Amino acid sequence: MCRIYVQNDAMIYGYARVSTDGQSVAAQVAALTAAGAEKVFREVASGAKSDRAQLRRALDSLQAGDVLLVTRLDRLARSTRDLLNSLASVTAKRAAFRSLADAWADTTTAHGRLMLTVLGGLAEFERDLIRVRTGEGRTRAQARGVRLGRKPKLTLHQREEAIERRDGGETLMDIARTYNVSHSTISRLR
Repeated sequence: MCRIYVQNDAMIYGYARVSTDGQSVAAQVAALTAAGAEKVFREVASGAKSDRAQLRRALDSLQAGDVLLVTRLDRLARSTRDLLNSLASVTAKRAAFRSLADAWADTTTAHGRLMLTVLGGLAEFERDLIRVRTGEGRTRAQARGVRLGRKPKLTLHQREEAIERRDGGETLMDIARTYNVSHSTISRLR
């Protein structure tokens, strides 16, 4: 494994994560330290969690010229979007990122920056395709008569009855209590 060197007083920060308490970050910490990480942030948290305190601390510690180092991309992110969001945070600090196991994921090189830019473009393209397909599916469903949104709390008969009672002067709270709904549900009926 090669050692990473940075210029002047820049730092190399490592980030090690395991998913469960039964696992150990020791092997990751050893690899990150061997590669030149001066400080390693350790975390036991599922990659699916959006709020990982140690990752946030690692990103907050970065300054211009620093490098965030991980052993593998899946230690940093669970999805492409998560990876791109994390890399955007690194880039915003004018810092770099490197994955030891994924040579292409290295923003300290022009080739790595190109690869991550292409990956970002593909992810954006994928998001746009999903948005278009979802919209088309929604339109087709509406054309078939499918009602979108939340199922009404009251049946048609209950709504008509509640409107009649409301128009008759009964309080919203009393009507709502009868149908086990909130008074605002009754007030919105037309």
